[in-house]
Amino acid sequence: MITTERLHLRPWREADKPVFHALANTPAMMEHFGGPVPQARHDAIVDRMIDQQARNGHCMWVVELRETGEMAGVCGLRIGGHPNTPVPEELEIGWRIGEKFWGQGIAREAAQASMAWGWANTDRPRIAAWTVIGNKPSWGLMERLGMVRRADLDFHHPEYPADNPFGAMIVYTIDRPA
Repeated sequence: MITTERLHLRPWREADKPVFHALANTPAMMEHFGGPVPQARHDAIVDRMIDQQARNGHCMWVVELRETGEMAGVCGLRIGGHPNTPVPEELEIGWRIGEKFWGQGIAREAAQASMAWGWANTDRPRIAAWTVIGNKPSWGLMERLGMVRRADLDFHHPEYPADNPFGAMIVYTIDRPA
């Protein structure tokens, strides 16, 4: 578990599935993912995170408020896992913070803690992040974290049809500190 001033970042539990779905499956939260999805889709994401934690020792962890234990969202690191793209083995940082927690600096606090964990616990030369061009809050946070746009790594997400604009990913990276 990673602990910050206000947050705990922890591995997933089976009981997190309905909580995550309720938190993440609103029109606002799913705006840049093509809209709300059935719970089975979110359950599959949680299953992948549980598997990644077991295999790699990290994943996009549950973000909980220390004070209440309430799930505020997701943030952490995973291996890119998108074959036939420029980022198949990148160490990816990502986040999804519930809309009731927007504007409170939770995503930044969780992302900084995740990056610090990544530098301390992996030998990766950089950390990458990606999102759709229209997700200005996400790429704005990437820039505030010191990440730099890498248009040479942009790709189309393999989970979306080629003509689907939600699949057009822009990529940012940050190099390991000296």
